[in-house]
Amino acid sequence: MSSMTDGPSRDRRRFLTGLIGAPIAQSASPAMHERAADALGVRCHYHLIEVAGADRAGLRALLDGVKNVGFAGVNITFPYKEAVVPLLDDLSDDARAIGAVNTVVVRQGKLIGYNTDTTGFERAITNLVTASRRGPVALIGAGGVGKAIAFALANLGVAELAIFDADQAKAAQLAAQLRGRLPVRIAETVEDALLRAVGVINATPVGMLPDRGTPIPDGLLHRDLWVADAVYSPLWTPLLNAARAKGAVVMTGRDLAVYQAADAFELFTGLKPPTAEMGRAFDAVLASRADRRV
Repeated sequence: MSSMTDGPSRDRRRFLTGLIGAPIAQSASPAMHERAADALGVRCHYHLIEVAGADRAGLRALLDGVKNVGFAGVNITFPYKEAVVPLLDDLSDDARAIGAVNTVVVRQGKLIGYNTDTTGFERAITNLVTASRRGPVALIGAGGVGKAIAFALANLGVAELAIFDADQAKAAQLAAQLRGRLPVRIAETVEDALLRAVGVINATPVGMLPDRGTPIPDGLLHRDLWVADAVYSPLWTPLLNAARAKGAVVMTGRDLAVYQAADAFELFTGLKPPTAEMGRAFDAVLASRADRRV
């Protein structure tokens, strides 16, 4: 499979990219990708393609459009990260193992699927995992992003992964995919998942605006548990606010969002992006939202 830098020719100066999913109006991706391009002296338009309830035929039509209109590639988000997999021409090794794709690159008329949620989350969480005595980690949610996070944790060598999903079949499927990579336990409840855990990650949409719920009861949070959330809208979810109040070390969805975007940008363009600039663009988007709420 092609490497991350084996992308479109470096003499290209204009890139059309985008995001397919729903709801995506709050996405910070356009700002991050377009700021990165500006900093590199190239042009990028990142288009939001919000389509709810697309079936297989609808997704295929969208992807055909991406290929035929001249896109360098698109990101894929909820709820289509797994649904697009059988519609692509080829997959990176990671994406094939995970069974979920968040980045599709158009290369020589072919649609190639990657998963930069995994590479991005691995970069974001490394310090927390390293500092946590490599004890058991609980993962809440075994959907597309949960799968990517699980593989990142396997790459980092966590001692054990306890997976909980309200759909037990999803948890069982992910556990089967991880067999041989790290010890996995399927949890029957959130409480069960957090037994002996040194860290927990929310990989569900719970807490994403307009939802104000939390996937983990406050009573299960404590100061010796690190807590990470893949949600970044809002940055400080009810879960993270509750964990911070208990004295826990927390990680917002910021770094995952920035790093997965940086890896996707490199795949789309073949150019190494200025990650710090993308982070500043992300921060500006969230600050402008906060200002509008005041």
